[in-house]
Amino acid sequence: MKKQKPLKFKESVGIDLGSHSVKVVHLKRLHQGYKLLNYEIRPTVAQGIEYIPSDLRPERYAPVLVEIFKTLRINPKKIRHLVTSVGGDNTSIKQIKTIFLPDDELESALFFEAKKHIPISGSDMVLDYQVLSVEEKTNNMNILLGATSKELINEHTNILQTAGLAPNLVDIDSLAVANSFALNAFVEEGVYVMLNLGAHRTNMVIWGPEAKFFARDIPYGGYHFTRDIMRKRQMEWEEAENYKLEWGLLDDPSKDEARTLSMLDITEKPTEDAIVEELRRSLRFYVKEAGNSDFRKIYIMGGTAKLKGLQDYIQEKISISTEVFMPFINVEMPEKFVDKKDPQLALAIGLAMRAE
Repeated sequence: MKKQKPLKFKESVGIDLGSHSVKVVHLKRLHQGYKLLNYEIRPTVAQGIEYIPSDLRPERYAPVLVEIFKTLRINPKKIRHLVTSVGGDNTSIKQIKTIFLPDDELESALFFEAKKHIPISGSDMVLDYQVLSVEEKTNNMNILLGATSKELINEHTNILQTAGLAPNLVDIDSLAVANSFALNAFVEEGVYVMLNLGAHRTNMVIWGPEAKFFARDIPYGGYHFTRDIMRKRQMEWEEAENYKLEWGLLDDPSKDEARTLSMLDITEKPTEDAIVEELRRSLRFYVKEAGNSDFRKIYIMGGTAKLKGLQDYIQEKISISTEVFMPFINVEMPEKFVDKKDPQLALAIGLAMRAE
């Protein structure tokens, strides 16, 4: 983070190392914008095998990464800008305000400031920051602090190194989501909500060009929707996963039942309701903390964003216009990719677009 440096690289690769699938995007830097050279999405779990979110062994990922780079014909040694990101409980992002300090004093001062705001052990903390603005009247600085643990960074880079990859930059998932949105949405005012719906968690970002930045992770994703279907429709994992991919929150019209997934079992809250409840809570908190309720739109992205009925469900319950985010507005698309735009690539594209 810090001050954004001029982009010196000609090509970049963004690696979204998800728990259920790996997404790799290869971009070329143009005079204005970017060109998509290639991308690949591959699952880390074989078809028919139940996905276990906690299984993050390097041997699950390394062969997948090696095959992706072979398929895309990317020589890692020739890519100067290879970016990945981490997320979860041991990451935190907070926007703070502090007095103006020169660069040589700011970093050390922010480390002590971060201890007040970020719940990560100081001795294990890896801190980065970006100066968002300097207020003319007060000379105070608005700063975005990002922190994670050394252990998480080491675990993540170990997976990549096992595949022969050496990232030159490790970002935080929520910042990559915001970066993807900022470089592709071209909004000028208002507040926007981004939900990157992954396999076992959702990155939520609330932000706007003149609005305060807020980010948190919600512990629900596609895995939990599949578990709902298994429980409520008495299906095994593979059958439930296939049902989810085909019907989402909708009913299979070939069945006699005329009930939605949400109505099948009132004893346990459905995943879509849990996500909506967390979203409502975060919006209320944001209004209280930032004093801004000018919410213009909710953008959903990630693999679970493709779930049939989810976009309409969120819009109906929250009463804010909701769209599936396609992160290719500022990316030149070769003809072979025009019909293959995928919201699942939002985070990887945000990483590949990351400045040095």
